[in-house]
Amino acid sequence: MVAPAPRSRNRPRLVAAALIVGAAAMLGLSFASVPLYRAFCAATGFGGTPKTNVAGPPAVGERVLTVRFDANVARDLPWRFEPEVAKVSLRTGETKTVYYKVANLSDRETTGQAAYNVAPGQAGAFFVKVACFCFEEKRLGPHEAEEWPVVFYLDPALEREEGMRNVHEITLSYTFFATKDTAASKTGEAASARPKG
Repeated sequence: MVAPAPRSRNRPRLVAAALIVGAAAMLGLSFASVPLYRAFCAATGFGGTPKTNVAGPPAVGERVLTVRFDANVARDLPWRFEPEVAKVSLRTGETKTVYYKVANLSDRETTGQAAYNVAPGQAGAFFVKVACFCFEEKRLGPHEAEEWPVVFYLDPALEREEGMRNVHEITLSYTFFATKDTAASKTGEAASARPKG
C-alpha cells in the first residue's frame, strides 16, 4: 500500500493569493472598460458613435447629405437644450460648425454631460467630430445660458461604402444627463423639503 503524498501547507495560501489577484484584476478592468470602450467607439465609429479627429478632412468629396440635429435632456437635469438649426446640408469632407443653445432653468448651479450617437448606425464610422462640448462635463450657474459649438465633417470614404449608398440623411443625437454633483444636490434638496414628523 502506497502512502499518499503529503499535502503542501502553502497551497491554500497560493490559491487565496491567486483569487485575490484575479479579483483585483477584474475590478481594475471593470473601471477601465468604460473609458476603453468609449475610446474604441470614438476611433472606429462603432455603434453609431461619431469618430473624433482634430486634423480635419482629407479632401472634399462629391456627395451632398443632410445632417439633422436632435437634442434631449434627462428629467433630473433642469436645462433647456436645442440646436440653433434643425438640419444642414453639406458635401462630404466639408467642415461645418453648428451651435447648440443651452440654459440652466434652475436657481442653483448644475452640471451635466452629453451622450451622443449617430443614426443610421453605419454612418457613425463616417461622422467625424473635430470639436464638441460632449467630451467634458459642463457646468452652468443659476439661469446661465450659453452656446456650444460642434465642429464636424462627413468622411468622403462614405462614398465608397455600399451600406451608405442609399443613406441621404444622418441624425446626430445628444442627450444631456445630470452628473453626480447635480444628482446629489437634487437628492439633498428633496430630503430637506420633506416634512419632518
